[in-house]
Amino acid sequence: MADTKLAVGATIQEGIAIGTKNIGPILVNILLWALTIWIPYINVGTTIGLMAGIVSKASRGEIIPMTEIFDPKYRKYMGEFFLVSGLIGIGVFMGIIFGIIPGIVISLAWSLAILLVVDKGKNPTKALVLSNNCTYGYKWKMIGIYLLNYLIFAVPQFILLGIGHALDNDDIMLILSILMCLVALFWFFVFIGLQASIYRQLTEDI
Repeated sequence: MADTKLAVGATIQEGIAIGTKNIGPILVNILLWALTIWIPYINVGTTIGLMAGIVSKASRGEIIPMTEIFDPKYRKYMGEFFLVSGLIGIGVFMGIIFGIIPGIVISLAWSLAILLVVDKGKNPTKALVLSNNCTYGYKWKMIGIYLLNYLIFAVPQFILLGIGHALDNDDIMLILSILMCLVALFWFFVFIGLQASIYRQLTEDI
């Protein structure tokens, strides 16, 4: 039986659906994160909530509260978050030294580790191993999904920018700039949706 995990078209479609469905909660949580990033200790929990809590809840289709990032449970994973993030950073850096491509492969292989730590309660080293196992054989599909998603949103922005330069009108350029910002913002929502979809599909057996 053919492996249907991470079908590019279906995953992008699901990512768009998840991102669109959760625009309100994601936007509010991002704004709250930005407003409180200067508060020590609290900012660690909110960052973990933004990076892992929202994605994991979205992957299960759960309702995301407007203040999800302030859930105190995320601060419980502070040590594990720093440890796994540090290990990922070191691994990717070493991979980049050996010709960039190994760094890209490692970043994809370990891309689910933080989610596995926060959502599944795995310890950092176990999460890295599990993430590597879950993404094994799917990295090319992941690259295709992220690249196609980038092109879907980058092309309209380049078109809008080209129109603005061609018309050479400040008022029109302002309007087009606002549209470009909205496209970029929507891309971010979809990116979170893609992360949720990929995480759901690759960890459904864990």
